[in-house]
Amino acid sequence: SSRTARSEEDRDSLWDAWGSWSECSRTCGGGASYSLRRCLSSKACDGRNIRYRTCSNVDCPPEAGDFRAQQCSAHNDVKYQGQLYEWLPISNDPDNPCSLKCQARGTALVVELAPKVLDGTRCYTESLDMCISGLCQVVGCDHQLGSAAKEDNCGVCNGDGSTCRLVRGQFKSQLSASKLNDTVVAIPYGSRQVRLVLKGPDHLYLETKTLQGVKSENSLSTTGSFLVENSSIDFQKFPDKEILRISGPLSGDFTIKIHYAGAADSSVQFVFYQPIIHRWRETDFFPCSASCGGGYQLTSAECFDLRSNRVVADQYCHYYPENIKPKPKLQECNLDPCPASDGYKQIMPYDLYHPLPRWESTPWTACSSSCGGGIQSRSISCVEEDIQGHISPVEEWKCMYTPKMPVIQPCNIFDCPKWLAQEWSPCTVTCGQGLRYRVVLCIDHRGMHTGGCSTKTKPHIKEECVVPTPCYKPKEKLPVEAKVPWYKQAQELEEGTAVSEEPSFIPEAWSTCSVTCGVGSQMRLVKCQVLLSFSQSVADLPIDECEGPKPVSQRACYSGPCSGEAEHTPQGTRLLYGSLQEFDELYDWEYEGFTECSESCGGGVQEAVVTCLNKQTREIADEALCVSSHRPRQLLKACSLDPCPPR
Repeated sequence: SSRTARSEEDRDSLWDAWGSWSECSRTCGGGASYSLRRCLSSKACDGRNIRYRTCSNVDCPPEAGDFRAQQCSAHNDVKYQGQLYEWLPISNDPDNPCSLKCQARGTALVVELAPKVLDGTRCYTESLDMCISGLCQVVGCDHQLGSAAKEDNCGVCNGDGSTCRLVRGQFKSQLSASKLNDTVVAIPYGSRQVRLVLKGPDHLYLETKTLQGVKSENSLSTTGSFLVENSSIDFQKFPDKEILRISGPLSGDFTIKIHYAGAADSSVQFVFYQPIIHRWRETDFFPCSASCGGGYQLTSAECFDLRSNRVVADQYCHYYPENIKPKPKLQECNLDPCPASDGYKQIMPYDLYHPLPRWESTPWTACSSSCGGGIQSRSISCVEEDIQGHISPVEEWKCMYTPKMPVIQPCNIFDCPKWLAQEWSPCTVTCGQGLRYRVVLCIDHRGMHTGGCSTKTKPHIKEECVVPTPCYKPKEKLPVEAKVPWYKQAQELEEGTAVSEEPSFIPEAWSTCSVTCGVGSQMRLVKCQVLLSFSQSVADLPIDECEGPKPVSQRACYSGPCSGEAEHTPQGTRLLYGSLQEFDELYDWEYEGFTECSESCGGGVQEAVVTCLNKQTREIADEALCVSSHRPRQLLKACSLDPCPPR
């Protein structure tokens, strides 16, 4: 065979030059090619006489089938132990992935039909590693042998994960007599590493829509792996849960739905990586700023929709903080002299000391609406900066080498927050007339609990209800109690001290007194909480979601007299142990005159005297009794302003 010329590195070695590369072992799907060299010494040469590289790294058409399956089916017309079988591939053998093991269809018979698979066969179904000469060789995502390059979560080789975002969430079913199914989550085209886990008696199913608008549905009725719109689906069905995995990328829009099949509630947890479909794309160079004599031309960047393959408004790319707009490039152009000129036109270099004229904008005005879509505007002008850095406005035509920036744009195009009412609780009684409650939350466009909803449009959270069962009162005339827990909750709601289905302040128990004798203080935590009817659980809310005055979180306490102190009278003890409101009304800080002037002449100062006073008896009290009130700030005034007599 023909040999290539020796390389500089091999000239002084004992090896001949490497030979030409062989034909690829495959025409698609990734194969292997080899090259040989000959040892010119009568002794052994260091190194190997064969090297490999990957080739035909293009996807095979769907009808080509699996390469390992083709090698198994090649033995279908060869008798094994006197009988013909239809052979199916055994993949992902952990012990020897590069041997050709096949299973006879319809039987448990597994046979190694060849010690080695053909070069280029994948070691494992979910890996690019390939078998070469019976050994599994590492292949990176760049399709190079021995490469450590790997795809990021977005499917980009050696990427940094900036072209997609992680989406994680949970769906809880809400049974309704009029609803047989519901949407769990819509997963867009191009998403990867999709995983859903349903726990409960209900059932998952798929609705798909291709980019061409073709719709289809898959019932996911049995466990197995199958293709949906050329996307490989792995589905597992268990008595109490279902697991759906799609490695992706999805070849269409997938909508995961739930079919209600039981009386109990179900929950679905999902996670996937969603591609960022709006990306910046660099434009070609704009026309030259001069037709002759030397000019300049620039590139720009436009926001491109990867799904529709069209340019869209820049705001779509600005929505993703991961998107960084590329800087424009500049080059000189049309350097030939103009016909009427005696020589070349001088080209002003583009550098930091003499920039080109450019568009400059004022800041955007405030959006005309905080949600639901508004408008904001700005003014645009063409400016030029001289060598000294002074900026001055110039004619607009000098900036026409680049598109003029928009002067108006939509803003806050997301939906306004709206009230979301949960299911009604059961009636608080088992007969006759009672009450029922529900949770009403303000939800923003992301589905998060927030503020901003109008109180005028808030749905009511409590209403009367009637249980058709008649009430039969016993002789004791006692009311008929509702079943736990709703009767208990109704009682607590009336008392105003327990969590209800309307956001309310809930104080925890007071801490122990900070001192073991005398007057100290107690602390407690006050939360804004709401009772979720559908899960019978308590959720913490932002403080501003609760209306009305917030209960105090600190109060004074008395732990008895310290050694050497007189006992309090019963009346005083009752005052000390009274409510916080009574305590605040009894003791407070007050100003009691001023100290003597610090100087007798020439100007001095007096300081206001602050004392803790019993407002009923007007007697001075221990300062510890005013612990729940804020001590007034220090007050000073001038005094003895007359000049001092000369000495």
